[in-house]
Amino acid sequence: MKADTFKEENEIMVQDTTNLLAPATGAVIALAKTSDPIFSQGTMGDGFGLTPTIGKVVAPVSGKISMVADTKHAVGIVTNEGLEVLVHMGVDTVGLKGAPFTIKIENGQEVKADDEIAEMDLDEIKAKGLDTTIMVLITNSADKISGLDVTEGEAKAGEAVATAYLKTAEAEDTSSKKLSYPELASFIIKNVGGKENVNNVIHCITRLRFYLKDESKANDDVLKNQRRILDVMHASGQYQVVIGNEVTNVFDEVVKQLGPLDSEAAPAPEDDGKNPVSKAFGNLIGFITGSMSPIIGVIAAAGIIKGILALLTLPQLGSLLSVKSTAYITTSAIADSAFFFLPVLVGYCAAKRLNSDPIIAAVIGGVLVYPQLVEWGKAFKTMFEVGGIKFEFLNYTYSIFPMILAAWLAKKCEDWLKKWLPSYLQMIFIPLITVLVVSALTLMVTGPIIQGVANGIAVFINWLVHASGWIGGFIIGGFYQVLVIFGLHWGVVPLVAQQIAGTGESALNAIICSSMIAQGAAVLAVAIKSKKENLKELGFASTISAMCGVTEPAVYGISLRYKKVFISGCIGSAFGGLVTGLMHGTMYGFTGGLIGFSSFFNPKHPTDLSSFYTFLIASAVTIVVSFIVTWVWGYNDSMVQGAKVAKKKRPGSK
Repeated sequence: MKADTFKEENEIMVQDTTNLLAPATGAVIALAKTSDPIFSQGTMGDGFGLTPTIGKVVAPVSGKISMVADTKHAVGIVTNEGLEVLVHMGVDTVGLKGAPFTIKIENGQEVKADDEIAEMDLDEIKAKGLDTTIMVLITNSADKISGLDVTEGEAKAGEAVATAYLKTAEAEDTSSKKLSYPELASFIIKNVGGKENVNNVIHCITRLRFYLKDESKANDDVLKNQRRILDVMHASGQYQVVIGNEVTNVFDEVVKQLGPLDSEAAPAPEDDGKNPVSKAFGNLIGFITGSMSPIIGVIAAAGIIKGILALLTLPQLGSLLSVKSTAYITTSAIADSAFFFLPVLVGYCAAKRLNSDPIIAAVIGGVLVYPQLVEWGKAFKTMFEVGGIKFEFLNYTYSIFPMILAAWLAKKCEDWLKKWLPSYLQMIFIPLITVLVVSALTLMVTGPIIQGVANGIAVFINWLVHASGWIGGFIIGGFYQVLVIFGLHWGVVPLVAQQIAGTGESALNAIICSSMIAQGAAVLAVAIKSKKENLKELGFASTISAMCGVTEPAVYGISLRYKKVFISGCIGSAFGGLVTGLMHGTMYGFTGGLIGFSSFFNPKHPTDLSSFYTFLIASAVTIVVSFIVTWVWGYNDSMVQGAKVAKKKRPGSK
């Protein structure tokens, strides 16, 4: 599909078009010149005819096969734009009961333009005294197109011979319309370049993350202008569409409409304007995002459960629940399972991101947390010894980075084996060899190295945050949400998870928590102060989301559109981080925002409430400062709303 610009009634307007290809080699003729009176009068819709000289018939458009006639003389195709295209082979050939036709496709099959769909025996049709002309008709022309240009004359199969002018989007302005989930999904797919431009799509808590073949085909401005889309971003090798809290429902509909995807990655352009270091960093962040984002919600939920358990065991509340009770042990197992089996979850998600076998990766993760190996890891049992160097089992429960590397190694191993193993051996021997090799390599070499480095980094960051006190808290609190704007916070997320896994706490996450609350308080001030109904609705909804640890609806929906609101929130979170750092607060779970209060209870020492008190004071300071600064300085209804996000143009973009 392309855009043609033409003048109409002294105004310039842009209209979408789609090309129709010659269905066979032969002579293209206007529909009015065909011998069938029904077709020639346009009763069945606009189109053209072609008198074939060769019997091979190809698809004139890309789309899904919607109909194959029992008599094999007609095939229907529905395009991504909704065009219903009928390929009718011959005139009055229905009476031949399929004898001269060989169908090459099946009903429901996806085809690309120029794919072979049928074979005609031209001599047999002529022997019956019938016309061999192939009709290509757009049967829903009245609804979908405003005109059709046809180029008559000789043409080869697969050549563009007609242009259909689609009815323009101006016919219905959807920018202010609250689209349903199916309508929104269709709108997004169309404006990211259509299904054919999508390699893969995943989602995190608030964003659809597309991996596109060509990002330049996406229409940023149209997407941003839709009221149910907060923003679009180009980051980490992804085309990100920020939806907010309803992202899961939209994602489900997008996946349903996209159907099976061609997951083969498109070749990178020779020069995309990025240096190798920048590209490598973007790919790394994208890989981490794809591996971690699907499980963040589960980890956060598990953290809340653990915090509530700690709360129920507090002596100050009368120890409502005994740590030795069946209820406590069972509920604790439910909460711990997400962390205990984290390598399995991470491996599965990482493999999905890499388009490799997720089951193989999950099995490797299962090896790392196998109970007997876990017990040996806790006891530092030696696997073997070489030259006085002991290779010991380690405990990989709660770990992330060793499994991410293992998933990447599994992908490389699978790809290599597919090249060298005969197809009849692949089903058994690819899993067998991959699991054995990668599991052994991870247990003996990469796992100990990666785990040691990760634990060291986690301990160092915790120490650094504690040691820096209020200075570190002030700086981190003030600038963390800037990372969220560019999607760089995904580089921090696994570090926080590793901290909690390795040390049982994260001082860094305690500061990050204040930044979430701050943005919620800032947009709450906007919601209360503003007299604009739409802004009030979005403000209150975004406040709830931010207080639950998800700031994207607040940041992209309001804060960055009125930039002083974002700055006001950053000022509030800086003071909240200052208090947290000054009081050496820490967090024992993954959840952020006010909903994460239970994660400030120390599960190992229930009577120690110092971090919880820190949370209460820091949250109060954060809310008060963010709210007042926004109310006094950050927002008023006379302010002009800016673009949802102002970003630099990508190299090569128009």
